[in-house]
Amino acid sequence: MTQEHHNNKHEKHHEHGDKEHDHESHEHHGHEGHDHGAMVEDFKKRFYISLIVTVPILILSPMIQNFIGLDFVFPYDQYVLFALATFVFFYGGWPFISGAIDELKQKNPGMMTLIGLAIVVAYVYSSLVVFGWSGRNFFWELATLIDIMLLGHWIEMKSVMGASNALQELVKLMPNEAHRLEENGETEDVPLNELHSDDLVLVKPGEKIPVDGKITDGKSAIDESMLTGESVPVEKGTEDEVIGGSINKEGSLTIQVKKTGNDTYLSQVIELVQEAQNSKSRAQDFANRAAKWLFYLALGAGIVTFIVWIAIGYSFDVALERMVTVMVITCPHALGLAAPLVVAVSTSLSAKQGLLIRNRTQFENARNIDAVIFDKTGTLTKGEFGVTNIISNEHEENDVVYWAASVEQNSEHPLARGILEKAREQEISLGKVEDFESITGKGLRGSVDGREVKVMSPGYMKNEGISYDTDSFNELSKEGKTVVFVLLEDQFIGMIALADMVRDSAKEAIEELKSNNIHSVMLTGDNQKVANWVAKQLDIEEVYAEVLPDHKSDKVKEVQSQGRKVAMTGDGINDAPALATADVGIAIGSGTDVAVETADIVLVKSNPKDIVSIVRLSKNTYKKMVQNLWWAAGYNIFAIPLAAGVLAPIGIVLSPAVGAVLMSLSTVVVAINAKLLRAD
Repeated sequence: MTQEHHNNKHEKHHEHGDKEHDHESHEHHGHEGHDHGAMVEDFKKRFYISLIVTVPILILSPMIQNFIGLDFVFPYDQYVLFALATFVFFYGGWPFISGAIDELKQKNPGMMTLIGLAIVVAYVYSSLVVFGWSGRNFFWELATLIDIMLLGHWIEMKSVMGASNALQELVKLMPNEAHRLEENGETEDVPLNELHSDDLVLVKPGEKIPVDGKITDGKSAIDESMLTGESVPVEKGTEDEVIGGSINKEGSLTIQVKKTGNDTYLSQVIELVQEAQNSKSRAQDFANRAAKWLFYLALGAGIVTFIVWIAIGYSFDVALERMVTVMVITCPHALGLAAPLVVAVSTSLSAKQGLLIRNRTQFENARNIDAVIFDKTGTLTKGEFGVTNIISNEHEENDVVYWAASVEQNSEHPLARGILEKAREQEISLGKVEDFESITGKGLRGSVDGREVKVMSPGYMKNEGISYDTDSFNELSKEGKTVVFVLLEDQFIGMIALADMVRDSAKEAIEELKSNNIHSVMLTGDNQKVANWVAKQLDIEEVYAEVLPDHKSDKVKEVQSQGRKVAMTGDGINDAPALATADVGIAIGSGTDVAVETADIVLVKSNPKDIVSIVRLSKNTYKKMVQNLWWAAGYNIFAIPLAAGVLAPIGIVLSPAVGAVLMSLSTVVVAINAKLLRAD
């Protein structure tokens, strides 16, 4: 990812049109090496100062005075106007001029060149008018033009910053130091950058975990809500992995360092957002290509306008004014902001919703999805066992749970966790277990309240010839559930069935997808029985079970061959090829790095319902972009011929003042329209 990310950034550095506030376009005004936040502040400052200076420019402009019926004249007023406009031109307009110079150097005119052309032409022509040329000056237009562009850039950059700010805040949540365990058993507090892979660190109760790693000693509940959105603390013990930045709630833990610095989950999440901001959007490319052609159109239309007005007998001054009007009006500020503003708002919205967009083009394609393939374990299910059925034999159900959970307290087995969770749910306080013993392959035993309790496997029951309700057992087995038998003083008192628990959010997600005419498919390496049971719970009709990891991508192709646009959702290393094959790859944030790396979109909260949000946000984003491009281009379609004087024979000539008002209006409409983008 790092290399690819570097390439992205490198590419970005040389393509100014992609985002108008491209890095190079700022180098000339002291921004080299500055961060995004400093740029936002710079645009804000330039905007406010230029806006203040624009007020006297408007008051002193003859065109505005005529427009509002004001007569405010004093000696050398036009020179004062020239001085004020010169300040706005060089101070407020510099980001656009320097950007245009860079684009022209690379022989790739785009948005910056188009803006540069408009403000240079307006400034040079108006200066000539002040110093004796006959005509009307455009200083007020120049100033308002620069103000609108600065405002647009500021809004856009602030929106984009909104997406990364939330994640930059996460960095502050990382502790600065860690308690490193030395070989002699003592701890030493060291800065995080001094930790190396395989070092051991001690994390005390209530402290933040400083690095991504693996627990080698101790067990505790860990609050990962800041990173994964999962509000319930996760119980973790030896061999479990932990994420840097999460909070250790209870016991002391010894953690073996696996990842430090830029490799940690948190750093990668931040990098993903930066990638999302840098990855090129097709609509933006379209806007930039449009700007390139509009630049040529502005030049061409200006020259043709000048030649035609001269040819039909008008004076040089009139023809020049027409030409300048056309060139200034062609600058599509609105087009320049149409896509970036929508992208900015949608990036911000998606980050707030816990959707990290790594690939903007694929995100834009998400609106066409009509089938979602879900990996089962960890995506549709929680990847942890829970109790689904309790069948008691002449005992209360709670009694069966009490004896089983009491003896399971000392077990590290995933099934034990499920039974203990059930006891917690039922608020059953457990007895103390003594003489605990784990019998490999059979189950476990122990003494609770002075009575012997065993929790055993079906194999043990068969070998010992203990009778039980075989019909119920067979029914549960058919559903792919794991069944354990509880014995009290060697008397069978009940059986407990456990299964990988289905996420509630998965159920809601599939219902919502259905209501949006999106077909759900389940794909799993698990056996057919388990797959069918989960599919039944979720109302999924199409199921592929017992699929080998390297065949998952073939199944994606199979669904695509039916003419469907497919999104694949997964969390494991074995899902990576399928994620890459799908039209849109969606990784569950709590999954493996490899899955996250391969995906186009990452669900930080690991909530399948967010897939519905992706489709909705993608549709809304696209709709807004199209609306904005029409608002922007529509203005040009209407204004250029009028500015050129197509209707002059019938007495209608678009005055520069009206042209500027129209242009400003279209820019404001585009900005407001982008801001109205909603996630739902």
